[in-house]
Amino acid sequence: MTRESSQTLDRGLALLQAVADAEGASATVTDLAKVVGTSRAAVYRLLVPLTERGLVWREGSRVRLGAGVLRLGEQMLPQLRASARPALRTLADRIGATAHLSVAEGDQVHVVAVAEPTATTFHVAYRLGSRHPVSRGAVGKALSLRPKGRGWAAATGDPQPGIHGVAAPVRGIAGVRAALGVVSLVSLDNATVGAQLVEAASELAEALRD
Repeated sequence: MTRESSQTLDRGLALLQAVADAEGASATVTDLAKVVGTSRAAVYRLLVPLTERGLVWREGSRVRLGAGVLRLGEQMLPQLRASARPALRTLADRIGATAHLSVAEGDQVHVVAVAEPTATTFHVAYRLGSRHPVSRGAVGKALSLRPKGRGWAAATGDPQPGIHGVAAPVRGIAGVRAALGVVSLVSLDNATVGAQLVEAASELAEALRD
């Protein structure tokens, strides 16, 4: 691979990551150019192969992730689950609450891995494969956090009454919107739990990049 081809690949991957990290459902070409550090014309050129492969969808000047990313995500799920299991087990037993890894798929959040605490009398039974709207709960809030803002989010009574949740996004994995979270029947020390989730999410992202 030539140096020029390597730079193009790197910019294409950076562009895909920028689309994935966009705060709304889509990003503008102007915003993407600023994030990637290139011109709008270059962004349009980089979008061509990504669009052809279904990794992004462009409508005018707005860009969002395409269905091709979901296919890649499905192929990555086994690795994601395996990498997350140790962290989930540690979080569940340390916090005394059910820990989970959830992945955003379109407008839904999909629970792909769960660990229940081993030393509690009562805890939330969170079914593997559960889904809820991406706008709901601590996970929904965590996935909408600004990259440089607070690294965790909390919710009470959402998406289910009587449930307390805290979640942190797993950042830096191109094309994957995921979050580590815990759900409890009792209120949690959100700041302490949030910090633990941020650390675990960072370690998980690092493990997936290795």
